[in-house]
Amino acid sequence: MRERISVLALDVGDRRIGVAGCDGTGSFATGLTTIHRQNVQADIATLQQWVERRQAQRFVVGLPFNMNGSVGFQARKVKRFMKSVTAQIPLPVEYVDERLSSVQARWNLQAAGISVKGKRELVDRAAATVILQQWIERRRFELEREQRQGKGD
Repeated sequence: MRERISVLALDVGDRRIGVAGCDGTGSFATGLTTIHRQNVQADIATLQQWVERRQAQRFVVGLPFNMNGSVGFQARKVKRFMKSVTAQIPLPVEYVDERLSSVQARWNLQAAGISVKGKRELVDRAAATVILQQWIERRRFELEREQRQGKGD
């Protein structure tokens, strides 16, 4: 039997935070909401409500690396914000390279026949979903690799 896993993925921006969650098996990502940023304390209080509602065990956070792979100004802002979050909500944080996640989110929505014009909230939520699905797929790959290696012993 698979362990239950509950993760909240965040696409942290200056104005909004896209939030996604996964099913209890850790197989599928779903967009949950978009938080309109107010101030750090209000943002953390809203995240705390989502953590409690979803019984989250960890955060998966998109880290906006520069296109050359370096950690830039925006990535440092996200890390500072998450340091404030985890000071009050002590959950582990895993960062995922989120370069082009918003582009992928727009493509996914358009492929589903959904217009993204003027729907930034929807794109932010979909970007958090892309970030979480990347994490889920990486986790699945790592678990399968460990199982294959364990059988080789």
